[in-house]
Amino acid sequence: MKKSDLKIGPIDFFLFSVIMLLVAIGVVMVYSASSYSAFFNPNYKDSMYFFKKQALWAFIGIVAMFFTIKIDYHKYKKYTGIIMIGTVALLFAVFAFPAINGAKRWIQLGPATFQPSEIAKYVVVLYMAKSIEAKGEKIKSFLNGILPYLIISGFFAGIVYKEKNLSIASVIMIVTLIILYIAGAKRSHLIGIFSLVVAAGAAGIYFEPFRMKRFLSFLDPWKDPKDTGYQLIQSLLALGSGGIWGVGLGRSRQKCYYIPEPHNDFIFAVIGEELGLIGCTFIIILFIIFIWRGIVIAVNAKDTYGTILAAGITSVIAVQAIINIAVVTGSMPVTGVPLPFISYGGSSLLFNLVAMGVLLNISRQGGKKFDI
Repeated sequence: MKKSDLKIGPIDFFLFSVIMLLVAIGVVMVYSASSYSAFFNPNYKDSMYFFKKQALWAFIGIVAMFFTIKIDYHKYKKYTGIIMIGTVALLFAVFAFPAINGAKRWIQLGPATFQPSEIAKYVVVLYMAKSIEAKGEKIKSFLNGILPYLIISGFFAGIVYKEKNLSIASVIMIVTLIILYIAGAKRSHLIGIFSLVVAAGAAGIYFEPFRMKRFLSFLDPWKDPKDTGYQLIQSLLALGSGGIWGVGLGRSRQKCYYIPEPHNDFIFAVIGEELGLIGCTFIIILFIIFIWRGIVIAVNAKDTYGTILAAGITSVIAVQAIINIAVVTGSMPVTGVPLPFISYGGSSLLFNLVAMGVLLNISRQGGKKFDI
């Protein structure tokens, strides 16, 4: 594409505002959720320990987002192959590091840890966007259209699964199916594939004892309230204690060693306790607006590559948000999916914000003139 053909407009203000609001809420809630345990932890003895780290990563991530906003998204086509190879190398590199809580998902970089699986989610989207644009109507064929994407996505998901991270592996496959649907794959093919993905997920639960215990505890957490059902019960107690208006920011009781690591995957429960139904509803509305604007950007994109890329990035955030909120409210079995932009985690926040920069760059180049 020639520079003269590039029409740069303003970024999507609604999307940008939502992203910044979610990041700001995330930093505040990480501090609120972690301050008690961080202060009494003999390794930290600092109530602001996790807040400082999250605020630093938020700053780095926002700088990176502004950087990627200025990069023409078409340039990623040239480097997709290199990025994929690098990501595979990083995914395998985690096995050289010690396990944390029985899982090998992290690369230790001095005082910081880094999860390559956070990159893998977006690498699959980059690959599919580039390939689907070139494939055109062949996407309707199973052997030449759908199967190659299932193999590539399945390969990435398989490595992530071996890291004891079924949740992110599932996100990769769900996003793959969403992109294939948007790209025009036949519904009959997708229904069959979806059935296989569900079967594979069920097998992953059945043949892994700790996942099976989690699943059974989801069906009846009060059957084993001191072990497998403990986390979900404490989450429900937090949500119930918050009522409509909440007990007040910083006044959660469940974060005081009742919910394990409340600043991570179950931070939405602390939000429910401190800010009540009003706070939870506000967070959900922000994610709904995010999905809406992501769809608008995808529909208005000037080419197929931009449409698939925008839809894929939006889907990654949407799927994770839906799963996290469903888990915290007891609507599905407990998994390790963080709430995007809000849960504690430097690598997750950084790469989500980098992806937001790409999405906002697509919004600057929208070639169509309608909105929804």
